Amino acid sequence: MTARYKAVIYDCDGVILDSIESNYIFYNRIMAGLGRPEIDRLCTESERVLHTFSYLDVIEHFFGRDPRKEEAIAIGKTIRYKELMPYMRREEGLVETLSALKGKVELAICTNRAASMEMIIEDFGLEGFFGCIMTAAKVQNPKPHPEPLLKVLQHYGIAPQEALFVGDSRVDMQAAAAAGVPFIAYKSDLPALAVIERHEQLLEHVFG
Repeated sequence: MTARYKAVIYDCDGVILDSIESNYIFYNRIMAGLGRPEIDRLCTESERVLHTFSYLDVIEHFFGRDPRKEEAIAIGKTIRYKELMPYMRREEGLVETLSALKGKVELAICTNRAASMEMIIEDFGLEGFFGCIMTAAKVQNPKPHPEPLLKVLQHYGIAPQEALFVGDSRVDMQAAAAAGVPFIAYKSDLPALAVIERHEQLLEHVFG
């Protein structure tokens, strides 16, 4: 089969991993360390921020001008990824889809995570799939800024229309639009080139 695109770029949280529970646990540990109440799980805005923002942007959202903001950042740095791993799970059908794409298109990750992607790749059996992993730590401006996606395109030497970006959030959609990369919405009703509920459905858009 001949691919219609040269690269498929994946967001991490909500696309590769179901990780919202681990995010609540992480940031609630910061709140506990400061003697603050837990984040309200019924607040859709808080859920959106936890699910899509980079670490420093989440801290900025919850603490802003709070004089203890730096203390919150310091507490976050003491929390180890391995403690949160049991609260994450790999999305079904991901590995099978990556296996079908490997060798036919370039594969990349574009995430607002900063320091845990290498461990995630190893712990969730994703070694050997992704030739470029762009994290918030590697850019000046994380998503929704287009810089991370543009750096992936630059890595592969391809034009925006030669890639697909698979994401699940408005932050992903905005980054894709700003970079000119066609957007595939995963388990989301966001405006997109296509909406998919299962990873395998991506194949019809790449090879169809």
